[in-house]
Amino acid sequence: MKPFQVFERVYQIGGPDITSSADCCIYLINGGSELAVIDTGLGKSVSKLIRNIEQLGFNSAAVNYLVATHGHIDHIGGLAYLKETLNSRVLAHELELPAIEGKNIRRTAAGVYGVSYEPVDVDIVIRGNEGFIEIGDIKLICPHTPGHTPGGLSPYLDLKGKRVLFGQDIHGPFNPAWGSDVAAWKQSLKKLLDLDADFLCEGHFGIYKTKEKVRKYIESYLD
Repeated sequence: MKPFQVFERVYQIGGPDITSSADCCIYLINGGSELAVIDTGLGKSVSKLIRNIEQLGFNSAAVNYLVATHGHIDHIGGLAYLKETLNSRVLAHELELPAIEGKNIRRTAAGVYGVSYEPVDVDIVIRGNEGFIEIGDIKLICPHTPGHTPGGLSPYLDLKGKRVLFGQDIHGPFNPAWGSDVAAWKQSLKKLLDLDADFLCEGHFGIYKTKEKVRKYIESYLD
């Protein structure tokens, strides 16, 4: 499967059917003058990610931001390579720094995948309940949605009257070793429902393209 357009200026460039079965779903945002990548997969497909960006007609050197939704290896394994190769800046929530920066490797779940993790410094730290970055002419809002991990982010943007939500790992799972908190995640899911998104780009289970389908998917994990 080739990389494809999800909505205007939003693309899926990686995931189980595009790069590797162990990768999360990986998304590209086109801000015009610069690009951002949402999560980077396990790390074994990083060269293909760059080729996929180029295949879509973009200059991979314009990827100025790598957004880490949380610190699990299947989402952050490619950070080190892409940061160095593309000279990008890494964004994450402050509560994910122990995992991403290598102070608590157990939090990355790398052992589950039988791989090692190369830590990276986080350049843009989201603190508290919400932050944002400007990617060219697009504003990416990054609300804190803890539960799956302590510092999970669920970024979203508004384009052409539509809201696109990158709700990675809405499904969980949960493990005390990762700092999971089911009660916190239920509150996070309610926060995501309140966003009333038109598109949901999930971390492992694809893309949902109407408000009704987005709401139904999120609510299914509250039941």
